[in-house]
Amino acid sequence: MTIPPDFSSDSSLDTNDQELSPSLLSNSKYRKLSSLDSLSFQESKKPLYLQEVKSSNPWLFFIMLGLMIVGLIFNLPLIGLSSALVALFLSLRSMLPCFYNWFIRYLDSAERDLLVSLIVFILSLAGIFYYIGIYQIIGNWLDQFKYDEFGSWAEWVGALGQIMIAILAVYVAWAQYVISKDLTLQQNRITQQQTIDTYFQGISDLVLDGEGMLEDWPQERSIAEGRTAAILSSVDKIGKTKILKFLSQSRLLTPLMRDSRLGRPILDGSGGYAEDRANGIRVINLGVMLAEVDLSDQDLRWTDLSEANMVRVNLSRCDLVKANLSRTILYDANLQEVDLKNARLFYGLSDIASPRSRIHPPDYKTGAYTGIVIENCNLSRVKNLTKEQHYYLCAWGGEHTRGTIPGGCHNIPNKLNKYK
Repeated sequence: MTIPPDFSSDSSLDTNDQELSPSLLSNSKYRKLSSLDSLSFQESKKPLYLQEVKSSNPWLFFIMLGLMIVGLIFNLPLIGLSSALVALFLSLRSMLPCFYNWFIRYLDSAERDLLVSLIVFILSLAGIFYYIGIYQIIGNWLDQFKYDEFGSWAEWVGALGQIMIAILAVYVAWAQYVISKDLTLQQNRITQQQTIDTYFQGISDLVLDGEGMLEDWPQERSIAEGRTAAILSSVDKIGKTKILKFLSQSRLLTPLMRDSRLGRPILDGSGGYAEDRANGIRVINLGVMLAEVDLSDQDLRWTDLSEANMVRVNLSRCDLVKANLSRTILYDANLQEVDLKNARLFYGLSDIASPRSRIHPPDYKTGAYTGIVIENCNLSRVKNLTKEQHYYLCAWGGEHTRGTIPGGCHNIPNKLNKYK
């Protein structure tokens, strides 16, 4: 009894097709290779006069060169010239594709356009010189030139050769200087990264106990701040950015809620440490470590820079998306083209918030004395300002800052003069 095949399950058929597809592909490739082999075998079986001759065949070049030499020896110009032209044509046919492939591979579109433009410029300039008579003027001058008064041509060529050798020596010295400078910069970057990695490991060992819990006693916090101040003064702006992001993401710059007896940080019940802006203690207090530093063109997103003294800092073209700048002193700072999208400049409402004060403590419920100090700053072309941020910057920026804020500060009072 025969059982008919079951065609009801399409998925099983698709699966079988997918499983068989690699074998089918390999079989098709094998058939193609075997067909090529058979064609080459059949080609080799043909007589010599019926086989296809490739233009890049070296024997063809040798034959043409031999005919050209025969024409030169026996004074047969027709054979010599024709063989030379054929050899030239065959060599160009072999070389031009190679040159084209090199041209496409090693030169991008901009470099190709520049090279073509340069060639056209030189040829067009040569044509212009021909039509306006420059070559004729040079020829007449050379005809009237008295070469005996300036010595032999050999002396001129020798002097020109010495000049070219001197120019070449200067170029080689300059190239060596550039290479040495690049190697030095690369070595400095490697050394700096090793120093930063050592700092990360040292800070982690200092403030964490054996179980990975944060345990920072007062002296340990002082040592951590000293290490941070020392390394921030010895690295470039890229290294400073890495250190700030590490400290911020590790919550070592965030004021943490502490035990009233031992001063240990308190867990928040969700896997982290509880934050206490009003009375918390930071593991590392930046203080004046970032005053007058250059942090331009850096990525400082989600970085906690609150209460840092950043007087005359250069933050131009920085990305400060969701950065915490509450109570940060940015007096006389450069903030051109900074991205302040969702950056925290204060707590509470914008019409109640005010900059930090030396006398009054901050009120994080109403926002009084929790804001950034933004006096005498350059805020030209600042991006992604919200209405609350715009109002606060105009109200507490002062005359100089108000004049640089995009969109102006019309109908927004200058509260800084009244505050003073």
